[in-house]
Amino acid sequence: MANTPAGSPAPQPRIASIDALRGLVMLTMIFVNDLAGAPEKLVPDWMVHFSDRHGEGSGMTFVDLVFPAFLFIVGMSIPFALGKSRPLVHHLRHIITRTLALLVIGILMVNGEEGAPTAWYLAMFSSAILAFCQIGPVTAAAETAKAWRYLNFSLRMLGYAGMLGCALTLHPHGHPMLTLLPFHIHTSWYGILGLIGWAYLVGALLFLFFRIQSTALLGCVALLTSFYAADRHGFFDHFWPNHYVDFGGTLGSQAAITVAGLLLATCLLRPDTNGLAAKVRFVLLFIGGFAFAASLTAGLYGISKNAATPAWCFWADAITATLWLLFYFICDVKPLPWLAQPLKLAGQNVLLAYLLSEMLPSLLETLHLGNWYGSLAEGSLAGAVSRSLACGIGVLAVAVGLNRLGFRLRL
Repeated sequence: MANTPAGSPAPQPRIASIDALRGLVMLTMIFVNDLAGAPEKLVPDWMVHFSDRHGEGSGMTFVDLVFPAFLFIVGMSIPFALGKSRPLVHHLRHIITRTLALLVIGILMVNGEEGAPTAWYLAMFSSAILAFCQIGPVTAAAETAKAWRYLNFSLRMLGYAGMLGCALTLHPHGHPMLTLLPFHIHTSWYGILGLIGWAYLVGALLFLFFRIQSTALLGCVALLTSFYAADRHGFFDHFWPNHYVDFGGTLGSQAAITVAGLLLATCLLRPDTNGLAAKVRFVLLFIGGFAFAASLTAGLYGISKNAATPAWCFWADAITATLWLLFYFICDVKPLPWLAQPLKLAGQNVLLAYLLSEMLPSLLETLHLGNWYGSLAEGSLAGAVSRSLACGIGVLAVAVGLNRLGFRLRL
């Protein structure tokens, strides 16, 4: 079997602008999640999810852009992770393993929200971090590398055992989360990480099939977006996989955002967009096209993050592409190190940062600091914003520090 199909991009170095934008999105995600714990009366409407203040109305705030922006960046990263010359079976194994890992962590987090004790949360997040950790230098002598591999294997096995134990011991609403005989997993949804996992699966498989053929990828975006309309009209009601994963939103709209990110990334790999002017022209056409599509579809289903409407997806694509173009200039074309470097470093270990941020409330409660931390956001909006911003910067700094010490998460 050939290592890579014809038309595959050559192995590429990391793109600083993608890492930097990923770092900014993760900082914003931690910020808005932490700010959600501040008193409602202090936080203005534009700093929370639109649906939190307006129900099912049509509209969006910058908070509603965080999740789709991350889906978009996942798509942009796919060609650089899967474009290497390796056997197809290796890529498929990597894709399936990564998808399952995100689904498992997402399901554990969702079930934990249904009344899990603080100790369970600490054990679950610690186990998840250990299960996918990699410790040690990137390059090492043969004997040293063998020792690091043994240590990493041992830690991962400990992490897997811990995650399994957490799943077996949790009983949300009096029912076991996991039973082995018969096999059953309780979950109301897959959580943020699970949704990212499904979108990644679709985007990665489409990349293996179409590689960097932008016309085909654009057609896939249109097809996946049409899943939403088909689902609204009951097309998937009797399709049995739809009972396990939502074809309209999860495999349709949200996956379309990831494929749109993959489409944008082709401008970094295609020979016909090799020059700066060609790249800028491609991105501007991308932004204009998706903004126009958002304007056309807003009247059909509205703009809603919760419903994953097409207009919400298209606006997210256009806005995230605009941000990336800005970062491309300040990170890759004419770098501004004082701005680009911190965000670039922050964007290289975002899963660890996310897990640490979700683990933080339980850690504070265990240390009896929960009330003190909550009081920091009770006096004023400035205090709440300062606390949440410090939280985001602090968590990312810890993740960067661990990364530099040789502690990384690899799915």
